Amino acid sequence: MKLGDARRPKRSARSGISKSRRMNRSNRLDFAAVNRAALMVLSTLLARWLPGGRTEGTEFVALNPRRVDHRLGSFRINTRTGRWCDFAVEGARGGDVISLAAFLGGIGQVEAAERLAAMLGIEARRGR
Repeated sequence: MKLGDARRPKRSARSGISKSRRMNRSNRLDFAAVNRAALMVLSTLLARWLPGGRTEGTEFVALNPRRVDHRLGSFRINTRTGRWCDFAVEGARGGDVISLAAFLGGIGQVEAAERLAAMLGIEARRGR
């Protein structure tokens, strides 16, 4: 046995795809479902995640907890779509509630979606 062989996943003779990859395919996260559910309760999530923020029209304005932020105004979340941006930080923006949760938690999108699904009490995994 070669050193590299020990790290290779076992492949199915039938498909040539590793068992772990087959399981991941049939157990994918349904990001759209998590985002839809999160949008329905976004105002509650924002109040929890960003205390001290306020609603201005269709936007929630808050201090960005990821940086030293002294005034409301540059960190905004659209309460209809979940799109968000911190106009004071280049590249700090996202298109949905999962990306906001990932940004605020300093975690990846998959972990953020899993945590949101658990918080919302929904099943985020889907079959094929």
